Amino acid sequence: MAKAQLRFVCQNCGAVTNRWQGKCDSCGEWNSILEETDSGIGAQAARGMKKGRIFPLEGLSGTHTPAPRLISGINEFDRVTGGGFVPGSVILIGGEPGIGKSTLLIQASASLARRGERVAYISGEEAIAQVRLRAERLGLKDAPVELAAETGVEDIIATLSEGRKPGLVIIDSIQTMFTDTVESSPGTVTQVRGSAQALIRFAKRSGASVILVGHVTKDGQIAGPRVVEHMVDAVISFEGDGSHHFRILRANKNRFGPTDEIGVFEMTGDGLREVANPSALFLSSRDAAAAGTAVFAGMEGTRPMLVEFQALVAPSALGTPRRAVVGWDSNRLAMVIAVLEAHAGVRLAQHDVYLNVAGGLKISEPAADVAVAAALVSSLTGAHLPPEAVYFGELGLSGAIRPVVHAGLRLKEAAKLGFHGAYGPLKQLDANEAPLKIHPLSHISALVAQIAQQSTSNSKTR
Repeated sequence: MAKAQLRFVCQNCGAVTNRWQGKCDSCGEWNSILEETDSGIGAQAARGMKKGRIFPLEGLSGTHTPAPRLISGINEFDRVTGGGFVPGSVILIGGEPGIGKSTLLIQASASLARRGERVAYISGEEAIAQVRLRAERLGLKDAPVELAAETGVEDIIATLSEGRKPGLVIIDSIQTMFTDTVESSPGTVTQVRGSAQALIRFAKRSGASVILVGHVTKDGQIAGPRVVEHMVDAVISFEGDGSHHFRILRANKNRFGPTDEIGVFEMTGDGLREVANPSALFLSSRDAAAAGTAVFAGMEGTRPMLVEFQALVAPSALGTPRRAVVGWDSNRLAMVIAVLEAHAGVRLAQHDVYLNVAGGLKISEPAADVAVAAALVSSLTGAHLPPEAVYFGELGLSGAIRPVVHAGLRLKEAAKLGFHGAYGPLKQLDANEAPLKIHPLSHISALVAQIAQQSTSNSKTR
């Protein structure tokens, strides 16, 4: 047997070194390198490698019958997964502590178990009594979900292989699991990778759908080696702000469905409740008469969604004005401010700028540029934007407003919620067939001119 050797592994990126050092040369993280034991099994296997078997190769053409998906019964969850759980697939779900990951998964487990599927919930962090207390609080204690508090991967696979094939297996969490084939502590990069590999092999062999719960770092990334995200079939993040009751389930990777799809939930005393119309929820407390607010007609995956951008522009007493952003990209805000200064004559260099997306939602779509610009100009001039209008469009560095995809879906969602006008790059749409009045914009100066005219009208009215 090969002699065990010591090696030092970075717990942030997985880089291996021959000695300990305070800073990882690969990722630059401090105090992330830990000592682990390399049993030499891989090297021994490489030296004594036997001749491989010959397997047949097949072409692209052929017939196959895909297995039916497992429908969880939670529509927002099924939307994000692409229509349910694919048999044999592995999903990695990450989120901050206390965001509601365990609550969501116990609700999905109970829904599937009540329809006759064998569902196993393996908790490595909580005792069985704690899981039962949560189920009782949610009114799910009658669901025939199989519970266990175990962390040994080999024991879990052996237990689940007995009896009827499980339809869904939940591992909460992958950072607490350990496998006997790896000589390191649970939660280390090597253990997380080895445990994930064993559970993925079990899922592919048995046809069971496996959900792995992952911890997140302070930067919001799933803890452990990044290779686990490449190994699994789908990566889903559960986002939310503790000060808001909204929760966003977002697909970052999905081999069996669209990416960037989201599901919206509301945290209540009885668990997570689905939000069928998130646009109405995010706009429910909107102050339409306030300056500095603009409604953005956005797209999240295949779903159109209306959200409110709130901007506050105030004179600054500092040499370097502040730029504070919540829910949007701060670099994108700096670009919009620069374009307004250079091509529309809007002077913001001596003003503090605060931007917020109402409801705690995070927007990453470039089509929000026009809505942000409208909110900034409205706050600076004191002009009240039309309360029944929505804004969208991507802003170029030349000041041109560029077209965006799915303009028709954005307009239909706005019309459904009672909006009557839309400002954006809408020349390609037929004004007669549009569900609301179109105000086409080709340059940022046209938008600023319309807001300035609105400000003059408001002054005359007073």
